[in-house]
Amino acid sequence: MLSKKNPQIEPDELKKEHSDIENDFSDVHSALDINPEFFLGEKRSRPGRLKDNFQREFQSVFNDESDAEIIESEKSETTEKSKFVVADSDGFGPGIFDWVRCIIVAVSIVVFVLTFVFRLVEVDGTSMLNTLENSDKVIVTNMFYTPKNNDIIVISHAAEYNNPIIKRVIATAGQTVRLDYEHDKIYVDGVQLDEPYIKEGGPVIQGNASEEGNYLAQDDEGNFVVPEGKLFVLGDNRQVSLDSRNSKIGLIDINDVIGKAQFVVFPFNHFGNVYDK
Repeated sequence: MLSKKNPQIEPDELKKEHSDIENDFSDVHSALDINPEFFLGEKRSRPGRLKDNFQREFQSVFNDESDAEIIESEKSETTEKSKFVVADSDGFGPGIFDWVRCIIVAVSIVVFVLTFVFRLVEVDGTSMLNTLENSDKVIVTNMFYTPKNNDIIVISHAAEYNNPIIKRVIATAGQTVRLDYEHDKIYVDGVQLDEPYIKEGGPVIQGNASEEGNYLAQDDEGNFVVPEGKLFVLGDNRQVSLDSRNSKIGLIDINDVIGKAQFVVFPFNHFGNVYDK
């Protein structure tokens, strides 16, 4: 019997069915896509040749179906593989390059942030009590920063002091300052400063190195004008602070300002905005 697994046909069976095939050949043609001219031209030939041609035509049909199944299977496998990203066996070099590039970008971002956005500094000493305590970790911002009165700033170095210091801005360039040692008061542009941040019970200007204030070239009334590009700074704990009252610190060059103190981040019991303290 003729089937996909056994595409053979015996000569006797072929002769028996020959008339039926010739009469119904249009049905065979539509079902199997066999060229009828092939068989009509050969119907008077030897039965063996007709058998061979018929078998070849049937085998070609089945082979076409088998090839179509194989192609469809390969397409399916290709679609499944496309769902996954497969690493290239030769991708070690490009992979290392990608890692190096990522590291360079990350380091560049960190450097940019630490240089132009903010820094983390540690307070050394007690000159800013009670606002800041020794060993407080403070976030300092410096992007597009211009110092203003009452800002707490970090300074890279001073006139004769090479270590970083943290102080409060009392007056900026062009402002007139008067230090009234007799009455322990500070005036900026003729207005007495209200300084609630001063250590409770401590002096306003009296105390450590206050006698050095004469280096500021005060007039007869004790006034001096802050030069262009300079800042007059003091520590909140005036009794112990080494600041602009002393010639070792002097007036601060604005170019030596690292940035403005914003938040205490550690220890956690001191956490908060430095200007709310």
